[in-house]
Amino acid sequence: MASRNSDWRADLQRCASARPLLKEQALWAIAVYRFGRSVDAMPDGLAKRLKTKAYWLAFRFVETLLSTSLPKEARIGPGLKIWHFGGIFIHPEVAIGSNCTLRQGVTIGNRTEGGAVPVIEDDVEFGAYAQVLGGIRLGKGCKIGAMSVVLQDVPPGATAVGVPARVIDMVKPQGEFVASVAIQTASAR
Repeated sequence: MASRNSDWRADLQRCASARPLLKEQALWAIAVYRFGRSVDAMPDGLAKRLKTKAYWLAFRFVETLLSTSLPKEARIGPGLKIWHFGGIFIHPEVAIGSNCTLRQGVTIGNRTEGGAVPVIEDDVEFGAYAQVLGGIRLGKGCKIGAMSVVLQDVPPGATAVGVPARVIDMVKPQGEFVASVAIQTASAR
């Protein structure tokens, strides 16, 4: 339970405003997600059953009101930031690392029903309406451009854009810049 509280504190720290729950509605979705995770960690019993019902009511309310779906089954690290909420859908089996940033319209899920889902490492930033689909991995610190459709792995520190997405530049972990590296896609062959 303590780590869940620290995850929530990390989420709040990424907000620059006082009273963020009144000013950043996207935090409502994150708060409901964190609440759902804490309920799942509770021992079985009446309190857990009641809180589970409260979670589902809050989840559906926030999902409908904000058009943002962060199901409690997903694994999302601390420090999640959502800019410009709305149209955000995360598959329940997705894993998202720490300090990631989502923008409106982002979808992270499978390509086919029952198919594999993405793994997102720490510090990944998603542009508006980015779609990340299938059993792929987005490396630490990569950036996904607005309206990109990512269907293959993106290396750490890379920036990927386009439909289908391709890497347009990379920054090595030491900060050394490497330009114009392209990911081969099945459709480009």
